Amino acid sequence: MLVDSHSHFDAPEFDGDRDAALARARAAGVTRQVVPAVAASSWPKLREVCAQGAGLFPAYGLHPMYLAEHRPAHLDALRAWIEREHPLAIGECGLDFFVEGLDEDEQRRYFEGQLRLAREFDLPLIVHARRAVDAVIASVKRVGRLRGVVHSFSGSPEQARQLRQLGFLIGLGGPVTYERANRLRALARTMPLDYLLLETDAPDQPDAGIRGQRNEPARLPVVRDVIAGLRGITAVEVSQATTRNAERLFALPSAS
Repeated sequence: MLVDSHSHFDAPEFDGDRDAALARARAAGVTRQVVPAVAASSWPKLREVCAQGAGLFPAYGLHPMYLAEHRPAHLDALRAWIEREHPLAIGECGLDFFVEGLDEDEQRRYFEGQLRLAREFDLPLIVHARRAVDAVIASVKRVGRLRGVVHSFSGSPEQARQLRQLGFLIGLGGPVTYERANRLRALARTMPLDYLLLETDAPDQPDAGIRGQRNEPARLPVVRDVIAGLRGITAVEVSQATTRNAERLFALPSAS
């Protein structure tokens, strides 16, 4: 059994075949998915999608790439959703210094507001960090007493080490399957297995076998198999370790 630790299964790309995609995921052994939000406007649909599908677990947050949609009042709204819905995590949140036009100081305000909520409610975080890993580390240190995962990690081994020391796991997905991703593949080969989570980021970040196509959670075994090959261990060992890691971080209920 596998856990997709990061799937946007509520995205409109799945509106036409969500039930079939969920069936394909389960047939592939992906029995549970953590589904993070991107903006306050998406929370109601996310809740509905997860309520209707077995093994789908929502997280609520404010994604930095959707900065134009966020309002300061949304942090208060997030608090109310956490109190009422009892999600297993806060996210997707974080910092993105790659996309032009996203004010960095404003991003930090929303990010650190969510960090403080995570500390208050003792919830793990699902963090986006694109060309901003050092800034994410600085914010995490500033708020303190946090845990979570930096998803689709693309930083250095030293940054990964610092995140592990702070209580954060590393999420790897489709990008690790590309042969030219040398630094990422070296990290997948050498990092402690106890800190690894598998993800698809569906419908985005397709693996090398479906380059340019819609991604979906059923592709998670491709990521697992590539990492197993890089590490010289069996797919079963990767499955067991990453499932155990996800269950521990998110306090996931058992698969049905």
